[in-house]
This record gives sequence, structure tokens and C-alpha cells, in this order.
Amino acid sequence: MSNTVMPTYGRQDVTFVAGKGAWLTDTEGKQYLDALSGVAVCGLGHAHPKIAEAISEQAHTLIHTSNIYNIQLQSQLADKLCQLSGMDQVFFCNSGAEANEAAIKIARKYGHTKGIDKPVIIVMDGSFHGRTMATLTATGNPKVHAGFEPLVQGFVRVPYNDFDALRMAISHWPEAVAVMLEPVQGEGGIKVPDIDYLNQVRTLCTQRKLLMMLDEVQTGIGRTGEWFAFQHAESVIPDVMMLAKGLGNGMPIGACLVSGLAVGIMQPGNHGSTFGGNPLACRTALTVLDIIESTDVMQNVKTLNATMVKGFEQTLTNCNGVKAIRTAGFMFGIELTMPCGDLVKLALDKGILINVTADKVIRLLPPLIINADEAQQIVDSVSQLVLEFVASHAIESVG
Repeated sequence: MSNTVMPTYGRQDVTFVAGKGAWLTDTEGKQYLDALSGVAVCGLGHAHPKIAEAISEQAHTLIHTSNIYNIQLQSQLADKLCQLSGMDQVFFCNSGAEANEAAIKIARKYGHTKGIDKPVIIVMDGSFHGRTMATLTATGNPKVHAGFEPLVQGFVRVPYNDFDALRMAISHWPEAVAVMLEPVQGEGGIKVPDIDYLNQVRTLCTQRKLLMMLDEVQTGIGRTGEWFAFQHAESVIPDVMMLAKGLGNGMPIGACLVSGLAVGIMQPGNHGSTFGGNPLACRTALTVLDIIESTDVMQNVKTLNATMVKGFEQTLTNCNGVKAIRTAGFMFGIELTMPCGDLVKLALDKGILINVTADKVIRLLPPLIINADEAQQIVDSVSQLVLEFVASHAIESVG
């Protein structure tokens, strides 16, 4: 790695030069099965021909004008996202953090319209919302906060998936204007809430006239087997929803959608983005949505999720070092009883890309387009790695 690149990542010692479908190739010609999708970004795999064609054609036509002017492809993408989600308006930006920043600004401005001078947003322990000052403050991880104090004021944290704690916090904080959460916590370790949790949060927010703000940056665009994770719940439509990652399949694009109480809050001059919603990004995102809608991608997620969960449970349920196996569509978390960051390098050596988050959780986010053989290969490879890793630690503890 060049010394001129700021060392903000602890990078693995590999460089990829090509990809196709669920596979990547490094500088030495070695192939790797990508069970991470660029951290839930390349849901349709690498070098998808229709996406590549759309990018090339649009780049030869028009890449950027400015949001000073109307952008036809932006309007088309907004229409499509609203149709799929049941929401009303969209602000386009370039990343998940930017989408979450927009949501935070919407919540604060909503509070000021209600005469609240210091609005409070309720956020969750174990969450992750980004690395900007406001989004890292909203993030429920002290490691993300360290070294960046003083943090942004106006956030109150409660335990995730604890409805009573949320209700008590809202009662205690009359300045509360919004509840911001992930339908499934990704960076927090693939934590899946109780089946009624989102319904309860929606009902409470409606009763108290608070904005329900769902960070679907990682869960959106088919990742859980529905367009958006909130669609697994009954009668839930958020007031604000944030998207990015899978929306562009690698092309940077973010979106902040609003409905209900959040419509009309932002007016000209309140927010903006130089690059957000440019023709190239919107053309790419429209192509992504078209591919998912016109194929069996989401059914593939549902079918292979069942297969992979069964495979992991058969192999790992009786393993003493495995604490839990959690899943939502193509989000898999295998929690061990010990720190397992070393597994990332061990997996890389065996030709499979995985991630470890929350110190002890193996996170798998495979492309939505993997086939049955690739799904089985992920199960077999990861299970073998876990069994070997746990066994080696058992030997060390005895020694």
C-alpha cells in the first residue's frame, strides 16, 4: 500500500484487479469467493454486464450538470423508489453517512417547527450510522467516538430491541423529535429485533408525533429478501428512510426518503449536494432496480437463506465456541464466544472474503445473485474455518 494513502484502514495484503459475479481475482491471478459484496454494496455481483453497459452509455452521454437544474434521471429514480417503498419524496446524495446526515437535519428542523429549541433524537446502542461528526455521535459504539470528542449534542441512546426502554426515554425527554434505528443492526453484529419491534416503534412514534427514521443503508435494496427490511413488518412505513450501498452496486449514491410528517420540512437552501443525484449515478441505480425487479433475485435470497441457515446450524450448532447464528436474508452473523478477527486473514488465505464485526461476530453479506453451489461453498468454507479456529483455541486454553 502506498505511503501517500492515509492509513485509515487496516487493509488486508491483497489487491483485486478484476471481478465477475461473486468472484474476484487478485494481482497474482488467484480467485476469491466474495461473501462480503464490498460490505453489502455489490448485491448484483461484480462487472454485471447490464450495469457496465449503462455506466458506459451514460458516461458517453452526460455525467454531471448540477442540482441547479432539473435532472430527468433523478426524477425517474425518485419516482421508482417512492413506488417501491410507499414513500413520497427523495433527496439524493453520495453515501450512507450523507443520507443519515440529511435525516438528522430533517429531524432537527422538524423539532424547530414544533417550537423545540434543542431537539433530541433517540438512537440505539450497538448502532452504526457513519463517520461524520453527527453520524458517529448517533452511532452506538464508543470505539467510533474515541478521539473525536466533543461529540454533537442532541442524541439520547437506548438499548436496541428494548421497547420499554424506548418508551421510557421518550417519556423522559419531551424534547424528543425522532427515533433513529436500523431494522437489522449490521455493524453491531447482525442483530435482528423481535418480530413486533418495528411495529411497536411505528405505533409509538405515530402516537407521540415523532419521526420514525430507518437506516436501511445496509438492509435495503433486496438484502433481506424484500426491497426494504421494514417491509417484513406489518403496516410499517417510516417517516424517513436512508439508503446507499446496494442502490448503486458500487457506484456511489445515497438517498434519504421521506413520507408522512417529514414531507415538506426541507425547503430550498436547507440542504444540498454537489454530486448527489447526478445522471451517471441515477442511471446506474435505475439499472440496478430494473435488474432486481425483472429477475428472481429476491426469491433467490429467500431460497438460499433457508439452505444456508440449515447448513450452518447442522455444522455449528453443537460447536462449543459458537454462541449464536443470526440471519435476515443475505445477512448472516455467526457469533463466537471469543474474539475472532484473525479469521478474516485465515479466510482470505483459503480464497473467501468475510468480515468480523463487533469483535466476535463473523459477518457474511454475499451477493444476492450467488447460485446454490456458491452458497454451499460459503457454508462449507466458513464452517470449516470456524471449527478449526475454535479447536485451536481450545487446545491453547488447555495448554
